Amino acid sequence: MNLKLISIGLKALKKIPTCFPPILNSSIEKKTLIGEPKNNMSGQPNDQKSDPTPPPFDPSKPSVPISYPIKTLEDLENGSYYKSFHYPFNKTSVPLRPNTGLAQRPRVLVCHDMQGGYVDDKWIQGGENSGAYAIWHWYLIDVFVYFSHYLVTLPPPCWTNTAHTHGVKVLGTFIVEGEEGTATCNKMLSTKESAHKYAELLVELAVALGFDGWLLNMEVDLAISQIPNLKEFVSYLTQTMHSSVPGSLVIWYDSVTIDGTLSWQNQLNEENKPFFDISDGIFVNYLWEEDDPKLSATVAGDRKLDVYMGIDVFGRGTYGGGLLHERATKKSKLVKKTKLYNTNVALEVIKKDDVSAAIFAPGWVYETKQPPDFQTAQNRWWSLVEKSWGIVQNYPKTLPFYSNFDQGRGNHISVDGAQVLSTQWNNISSQTFQPFLEYVDDSTSKTIEVRVDFKEASFNGGGNITFKGTLEAGASFSTRLFSGQLLTGPLPIYFTYSVKSEGNSQLGLSLELSSETEGKKKLFLASQGTNQFSSEVLLPRRLTTPDNAPGWVMQEVSIAMNGYTLTEIHAVCYKQQPEITNTTEYFAVLGDIKISTSSKNTEFPPSTSWIVNGQDIEWGTSQGSKTLSLKISWKPEDEKGPLFPKGTLESVREYIGVAHIEAFYVSQLVIPSDTSSLKFIIQVCNVDGASQNLDDAPFFQLDVQSSTNILSLLFGCLPSLVKNIIAYL
Repeated sequence: MNLKLISIGLKALKKIPTCFPPILNSSIEKKTLIGEPKNNMSGQPNDQKSDPTPPPFDPSKPSVPISYPIKTLEDLENGSYYKSFHYPFNKTSVPLRPNTGLAQRPRVLVCHDMQGGYVDDKWIQGGENSGAYAIWHWYLIDVFVYFSHYLVTLPPPCWTNTAHTHGVKVLGTFIVEGEEGTATCNKMLSTKESAHKYAELLVELAVALGFDGWLLNMEVDLAISQIPNLKEFVSYLTQTMHSSVPGSLVIWYDSVTIDGTLSWQNQLNEENKPFFDISDGIFVNYLWEEDDPKLSATVAGDRKLDVYMGIDVFGRGTYGGGLLHERATKKSKLVKKTKLYNTNVALEVIKKDDVSAAIFAPGWVYETKQPPDFQTAQNRWWSLVEKSWGIVQNYPKTLPFYSNFDQGRGNHISVDGAQVLSTQWNNISSQTFQPFLEYVDDSTSKTIEVRVDFKEASFNGGGNITFKGTLEAGASFSTRLFSGQLLTGPLPIYFTYSVKSEGNSQLGLSLELSSETEGKKKLFLASQGTNQFSSEVLLPRRLTTPDNAPGWVMQEVSIAMNGYTLTEIHAVCYKQQPEITNTTEYFAVLGDIKISTSSKNTEFPPSTSWIVNGQDIEWGTSQGSKTLSLKISWKPEDEKGPLFPKGTLESVREYIGVAHIEAFYVSQLVIPSDTSSLKFIIQVCNVDGASQNLDDAPFFQLDVQSSTNILSLLFGCLPSLVKNIIAYL
């Protein structure tokens, strides 16, 4: 389950500025952490303005939680990271599913290197850039690497959370380069014992933060005498990671060779194979030629799938060009230049030779502001990856399964059909399962445009799927939502989904199932007007929709298909028969979809099951108003404790934020002058999209200094229950 943080203002009728998302003014280093890029929803970054130089970053002091790297061997050794105020916020809240091993087929590794790292994604509790970079094509990825040029790059938890949700492994990066890298290696590789010690420190970080291993990039020349201890470091790190985190990976980057020379081989050969032999794979440098994948496969033998041929999306010498190339085509007397994405050229060569791929810097699409907008350009680029490589992840696989199509960024947030936030925000941790929407290059070939929409009202979160276009009477339009591997059992499973539509527009779900003994079967879930469909039609029952969710219709249907596997879920657009009006216009919105084994409402633990505390409380003033900063934390109570006090006073509520661990930091919350008490309410949210009633939610109450009235705020996060934090003032 997850939690939402809500603040409730009792007898405080003034509108209070929202404190979500908080913005941190201090930074680690100007290069990466000063000034967040402000984007519009086109996803194209605006020019950044230089902020005043902030005070030195002190990680021990309470402040808005951020992710940051470890820069020196001394900081790695002394364990200062674990003493940081930010450390507990950096833990992932979503473990990788048990038995998530690497598939025995060519794989796709994606190495994220963008703008030095730690940009919008450093704000653990979320930022306010609705155009922030995100990845949502997780069904095309096996392994995700977070890369920067710091010594120890720790993946921000937002990436680990959403990658794990989709079954993708996440690696941090250990890199040495330049003079500092040489000095680091001189110390780290001085003895066998020191090599083991620093390997253990990297393992401890991965275990503590919940990610799945390391990419090792040794970009320095070494003395031949250091190579035995380097091998000890790689081997011991790999073995210790495996014993500490089953299914973990240590990948060697094609850099220093067995004789200590920094010489990129651009293939697997005898110069770098000794490091390949003691790790889980090699990331081959991207300057390879057409025959190198085949040559590498031969050298790797039965481990050829562990060879990841590098592709630089920026096209810096990579095979096929990587990025956009202009191709001149002659038509009549005009020469037309057509821009092409060429990453798929390298992918096709790699897959043909039965090795794996390592795609470096797919954020190129975002950084270079590809037209017409980031959403479209991103979908177009990844569609070529799918065309060349195919789908590598399938879901749903297990239940419950839930998606509100939230990409972790947007212009609003809704809860159960009611909008609670109307400002820009970003938080990749808020992604639910992402749909397998197919990109069509020529929009005129489709009667219905399908897109994840950030402007239309959402049912939950900040996203939805909007279907807009024209549809003739008796016609229908179908598009893929999910490609699954869900084995059904003897008990029925329930499909619940929310829809908003206009006029005669209707939206149903088509399910494709298969059985080894019974073959394939199609079911169509639709409420009315379905005479034109040949599939077996199941009529859902209409559920009660909250009063504050106008226009939304919630529907539920159960199926019992013991022994079948659910392989495809499609959305189907059609018109009600007979038609009420004679228009061809079509418009519908799919808000969310839930698949579960029960039709009963989620039962949340009572407020008395939690211990909620406030820490690091600091009062201040801003522009004449009182402000409050504090850390709110919670944990389950083993034994029943005293009842939390409950109030029934009239209140005004305002959304604050979302948490994914058992704590949330409130920064400089502005308090109305007539407020005497603050009430922070923790709204629990389940992984199936359900939210606890606010009247039943746990809370923390705090008296305001020298004031007369009551203001209550609602927050929330529980390790096993937390997803969102909402505050109503």
